Amino acid sequence: MTQDEKKTIHADFSKAVNMTPAALEKWLETEESKAVGFKGKDGSAAESVGHASGRRIVQIKRMHRAELADDDYAHMRKVVGYVRRHLAQEPANTETSRWRYSLMNWGHDPCK
Repeated sequence: MTQDEKKTIHADFSKAVNMTPAALEKWLETEESKAVGFKGKDGSAAESVGHASGRRIVQIKRMHRAELADDDYAHMRKVVGYVRRHLAQEPANTETSRWRYSLMNWGHDPCK
């Protein structure tokens, strides 16, 4: 991965993730956060993919740029893709929707 690619990914990630690490951590502790998201093909996973991603986002946001590894950039790219895809599916009522809660697990509050 080139430095230019990393710079672009970091910029896109910074735009997509509009929640602070503290706000995201607080959100991840709520029942609403834990209730949404994909939990495996049979729904038996203890934690949703988005919830686990939220914990990883907190770690990434607290790191200095020089500390970021290629797998961190890969996750950042995944987050950007998820946020972009799901913003395009905005429902009529967003404030208390599962759509919003899922996006918030990925670090983006569409009502912010």
